[in-house]
Amino acid sequence: MDQQTEIEIQAAAFRRLQQHLMQDRTDVQNIDLMNMAGFCRNCLARWYQEAANAKGIEMGKEEAREIYYGMTMAEWKAKYQTEASAEKQAAFEVAFKENVTDKG
Repeated sequence: MDQQTEIEIQAAAFRRLQQHLMQDRTDVQNIDLMNMAGFCRNCLARWYQEAANAKGIEMGKEEAREIYYGMTMAEWKAKYQTEASAEKQAAFEVAFKENVTDKG
């Protein structure tokens, strides 16, 4: 497979993951994704931002999230986010530290 085809397939797979998380499974909470998989929608938006920045495209966290989510974080939270239990919040603190904080 040539490099351009590989890039196009990777991009298509990313778009399908985005569709799955943003349209098909809005019921799955970010905290659950982070606790179980070590990443969430915000991580995907951050990785998008980092890739843009690496290409010399200035993009901040909120802009990247709005591009990835297709709406502002406030809109997403109002539409889809539910209250997390104390247990989920405690697990999130550990997962975030292990998967995000120490990766910088």
